Amino acid sequence: MTGRERVLAALNHREADRIPIHDSPWATTIARWRQEGLPPNVSPAQYFGYELSGVGADLSLGMEPKVVEETDEYTIAWNSNGALRKNFKHSTSTPECIDFTIKSADDWFAWKEQLSVGRDRINWEGGLRAMRAAREQGLWFPYRAATGYDKTQGVIGSERLLMAMAQEPEWIADIFMTWSDMIVESAQMMIDGGFEFDGAFFYDDMGYRNGPLFSPQMYRDLCQPAHAKICDFFHRYGLKVILHSCGNVAALIPDLIDAGFDCLEPLEVKAGMDLVALKERYGDRLAFMGGIDVRAMADDDPRVIEEEIATKIGLAKRGGGYIYHSDHSVPDNVSFERYEYVMELVRKHGQY
Repeated sequence: MTGRERVLAALNHREADRIPIHDSPWATTIARWRQEGLPPNVSPAQYFGYELSGVGADLSLGMEPKVVEETDEYTIAWNSNGALRKNFKHSTSTPECIDFTIKSADDWFAWKEQLSVGRDRINWEGGLRAMRAAREQGLWFPYRAATGYDKTQGVIGSERLLMAMAQEPEWIADIFMTWSDMIVESAQMMIDGGFEFDGAFFYDDMGYRNGPLFSPQMYRDLCQPAHAKICDFFHRYGLKVILHSCGNVAALIPDLIDAGFDCLEPLEVKAGMDLVALKERYGDRLAFMGGIDVRAMADDDPRVIEEEIATKIGLAKRGGGYIYHSDHSVPDNVSFERYEYVMELVRKHGQY
C-alpha cells in the first residue's frame, strides 16, 4: 500500500497493512542527526518514509517584511502579519513577539478593507510540482493552513487576544471567520486551477499544559463557527480534515467533533493528553495522530520507549483511526540511533 492509501484508511477508521507514519523533527535535531549518520542531501522524511506532504497559500495580512536588527545570534524583523518578532538563529524555539501593527478593533477593520485573496497568493508552479511529486511518491497531500486562535495570536498577540475574546468578542469572531473565508477562497481557487487535495491539515493551538486557553463555551461562541466553515468546505469535496492543536485540549474534543474535524494531532503527553483514553472514549468518531512521548524517546533506557510504543500503538491502531506521530515534534536530545530504533518499533507494532 502507499502512504496515501494508509492515511485515507486511518482517517476512515479502516485497518491497512500498517499504520501511517509521519513526524516533525526540529531543525537542530536534523543538524545533530547529520553528524550521527543521516546521509547528506537526504531529508528525514525521505530517510524514514514519512507519508504526508501538502501545500497552502499565502494567507498573511500582506504587510511588507522588514529587518530591524540582525546579529550572529538573532534577527528582529517585522513579518507579513505586521508582527515584530525576534528569532534566534542557533536554537529551535518559539520566536519572541515584541510588537504588533494590529492592536485594536479599529486597526483590524481598517486593514481588513485591503485584504483580498488573488492568484498571486498561490505558488502555482511550486505547489503543483509538489503535488505531482507527492503523487509519484504515494504521499497523502493536504491543503495546509494556520487558522483561528493560533493564527490570530500571531497577528495581535496572545494577551490582547485573550482579553478581547472576553471583552470584545464580535471583533475576534470576525477575525476568526476572516481566516476561514480566506482559506475557502484560496482552496477553491487552487482546486479550480488543478490542485488535487487528499484532505486538509489545519494548525490552531488552543491549549496549554493544564487545559484549553479558554472555556468550551467560548470555543463554541467564537471559534467553532469558523472551524465548521472550513470543515464543511472540504467535506463537500469528500475530504477529511486534521486539526493540529498543542497542549491539553481534551475538554474541547466534543466541540471539535461537532465542528467537523476528523482527526486530532499531536496529543501532547506532557500536557496530559492520553492517547489510549481518548481512543477508548472518542475513537468511533475521531481519528488520532501522535501521542508518543518524546521524553521516552530520549530516555537512556530503551525499554521505556519500547513500552510506550508497544502499549499505545497496540491499542490505538485497533479498527484503524490512528496515524503515528510524536506527541509534538522530535527535540535534539533524541539521537539518530535512538530515533532509528523508534521507527523500527513503530513499524513492528504498527502492523495489522
